Amino acid sequence: MKSIFLVGLAFVAAVSGGQAAEAPDLSTCKDIHREMMLAANDAVPATLVAAAGALGAIPAPVGSDATPAPLVPPVPVALDDAVIKANAAGSAAGNIYSETSSDKIGPSTALPRVYVPNHSSNTVTVIDMNSKKVIETYKVGRGPQHVVPSFDKKTLWVNNTADGSKMGSVTPIDPTTGKPGTEIAVDDPYNMYFTPDGKLAIVVAEAYRRLDLRDAQTMALVSSIPTPTCEGLNHADYNADFSEIVFTCEFGGVVSGRHGQMVKTEAHGEIGPSLIKVDLKSGTVSGELVFSKPGMPQDVRLSPDGKTFYVTDMMNDGVFLVDAATFNETGFIFTGKGAHGLNVSRDGKSLYVANRGSNRMPDRHSGPGSVSVINFATNAVEHTWLIPGGGSPDMGNVTPDGKELWLAGRYDGEVYAIDTSNGAVTKINVGIEPHGLTVWPQVGRFSLGHTGNMR
Repeated sequence: MKSIFLVGLAFVAAVSGGQAAEAPDLSTCKDIHREMMLAANDAVPATLVAAAGALGAIPAPVGSDATPAPLVPPVPVALDDAVIKANAAGSAAGNIYSETSSDKIGPSTALPRVYVPNHSSNTVTVIDMNSKKVIETYKVGRGPQHVVPSFDKKTLWVNNTADGSKMGSVTPIDPTTGKPGTEIAVDDPYNMYFTPDGKLAIVVAEAYRRLDLRDAQTMALVSSIPTPTCEGLNHADYNADFSEIVFTCEFGGVVSGRHGQMVKTEAHGEIGPSLIKVDLKSGTVSGELVFSKPGMPQDVRLSPDGKTFYVTDMMNDGVFLVDAATFNETGFIFTGKGAHGLNVSRDGKSLYVANRGSNRMPDRHSGPGSVSVINFATNAVEHTWLIPGGGSPDMGNVTPDGKELWLAGRYDGEVYAIDTSNGAVTKINVGIEPHGLTVWPQVGRFSLGHTGNMR
């Protein structure tokens, strides 16, 4: 297996060595990619299982150079209430996504591009949204996970999580040129969101089980919010009035083992919360919810009427429904194997669910990936679009006109441009393990984070 790993490193180096006019042809290297991923999966130490129940302490990330960074004491942060109220009131009654509809497309100096972070290649691939051609691929920091539009829509932040080392960083991209700027050192930036007044970035430091509040422009650390019970602190969305933000806890219900994830039992660690909600002003976790079925919660998105959170679960193959007011589980919708990413249609009537085709991570390529379309009004799955030849649709976003849904193919070294009128798929080769891509520009007054949660 070591020889396979070395071959894989050589391939990563070839891909990451500089800019390229076209994406690498992965048709001959998918077997290498598969073996690298499965080797990583098989190498998970048994100590992780034994430690699964130790939820009370904030752990260091796994790795020989992973010394925990100093924890900044949680202190109340001064958010601008007037701005927050104005931003909340800016959405039309009954549809918090009213400002993200295609008829609100305005002039933009941003290039029409799709930015794809290739986690195991340490690169970002840039694709022309209209021609679907790769323009270039450039090197960024170690282990890029998501490309996150800033609150003011002026910067795209590449979150280089560095896989549990001390080398985490964020790379700014100028959307008017598509070019990267100078990296800024940031602890474990798995994902990023923003306070609803736009003042602070909320860096999801998953490995440290904490949220780091940083200046949205300079990334200087302001405060930290410990989330000690939330294993796999992950994705988030706000309620309608922005008073609270809800985060998923990916590993609260599973442990990692030699052959993938296993549902927790009494012998395999205490079951932690599936979701937490956080009061940013007080800097505290204000609520926890454990789902009726242990699993792997992934993405979360609020319904247009602001009443229900939809939460994908990769182990349970569907979407949990959570009452936004009471923070109680109210239902479940089966979608497909490995339910993962969520995106809202431009008209606010449908929810696109990316089903990654796998219940474990990492996994083999060409799985039974699909996209399910849920009708918000009825909670019925109206369509299921299969990825032809198999695939692993993950995270992404819709185009400004709503005619296409772009998703990263996590285990397949490709991205998918999906026609939202009929589910037809165009595949484009990128780097190894593409993850949270963003489509830019987007429609909306501001970005709350992730791959473009706009309102």
